[in-house]
Amino acid sequence: MANILFLITAIIFEVAGTTMMKFSNGFTVLLPTIGLFVFYAISFSCLTMSLRTIDVSIAYAIWSGFGTAMIATIGVIFFHEQINPVKIISLAFIILGVVGLNLSGVKH
Repeated sequence: MANILFLITAIIFEVAGTTMMKFSNGFTVLLPTIGLFVFYAISFSCLTMSLRTIDVSIAYAIWSGFGTAMIATIGVIFFHEQINPVKIISLAFIILGVVGLNLSGVKH
């Protein structure tokens, strides 16, 4: 159970780090730039800790898939990025792929 919490924490900090990328304006704004590196360090540390009992293929798929979906949602809501049916369907396929990997019968 602790390794699942590490994975969830890794996802949250990866999303925070990616959001800081936007705010850093190409590394020109100091605090978001520092946040970017700190959040990614925490994310990778937690992801590494989750790999003690979760297969790397599963953990990475969950980490990247849910991170991608969350960042796309943040982009639309907070940065007013365009949303269209193709983007929604593509994100759904990412999530379905992660679910499919989890249901594939691979034991963690």
